[in-house]
Amino acid sequence: MLRKILRVLLWLLLASVIFVAVQAFRNRDLIQRVFLGGLKVYETVPPQIPADLPRPAILVFSKTNGFRHEEAIPAANTLFTNFAKAKGWGYFQTENGATFRPDILAKFDAVVFNNVSGDVFTADQRSAFKQFVENGGGFVGIHAAGDNSHEGWPWYHNEMIGAKFTMHTMSPQFQEALAIVEDSKHPSTLGLPASWKRTEEWYSFEKSPRSRPGFSVLVSVDEKTYNPIGMFGQDIRMGDHPMVWWRCVGPKKQRQGRVLYNAFGHQAAAYSEPENKRLLEQAVTWAARREGTECGTAPAAASK
Repeated sequence: MLRKILRVLLWLLLASVIFVAVQAFRNRDLIQRVFLGGLKVYETVPPQIPADLPRPAILVFSKTNGFRHEEAIPAANTLFTNFAKAKGWGYFQTENGATFRPDILAKFDAVVFNNVSGDVFTADQRSAFKQFVENGGGFVGIHAAGDNSHEGWPWYHNEMIGAKFTMHTMSPQFQEALAIVEDSKHPSTLGLPASWKRTEEWYSFEKSPRSRPGFSVLVSVDEKTYNPIGMFGQDIRMGDHPMVWWRCVGPKKQRQGRVLYNAFGHQAAAYSEPENKRLLEQAVTWAARREGTECGTAPAAASK
């Protein structure tokens, strides 16, 4: 009898091992991206950029060597495509890191990191992007562009984002909460309501970027309106909980880059939400220097 029981247990164990192995094989890309340090894919040949690209122009970048937001990325790309078309702006979307070369970046006024995750650049590509921003180029980062997969690049993590991601809500993952506009006079928040309810995977950070010089908060979330609990029941309240903020990057004696980070945007629905859509479109307009006087210069005149 005991021998039969052991035999059954052995078969169950073997079946479990096979099941786990099959699931690991099927999800090997996700496992590599999330648990094994991310992918190591680096392009060296850039795509062909249209010679007649109108100005202002935006570059929308959505490469992911870390976790990939499969639904959010195409939804955001559609939003910016339609925005550029309606404005008559130049637009180029890519996941090719070799696009980040000084002569190519010079064709654009602002870069959008659409849920970019992981270590996506070579050393030269990092240098080109840093030079672009510090010489006055604009930047808008969305959601995963500020997660912990970027901590291996101190300049980006510290100077661009300015806050260390810790965890997002997991009890449940997506919750409705109240977003509060703290600065209604900034060009990116003009016309937004004083507050609005929205559903999100709410990010938490180690400290508020407000605690650092040069960072200005635009939108925060009211922690009393949702359950800020992360994985394994961990309390991820911040007290002061910003969601959208901006700063100027670069030497103060010259034109500085306009940088804005928006932690909203895990789900595709975020990019058709009227308030967030308006916020993103106005953020890109501001980053491209078509509105506002922040970061050392007046708005540049649009040209075709």
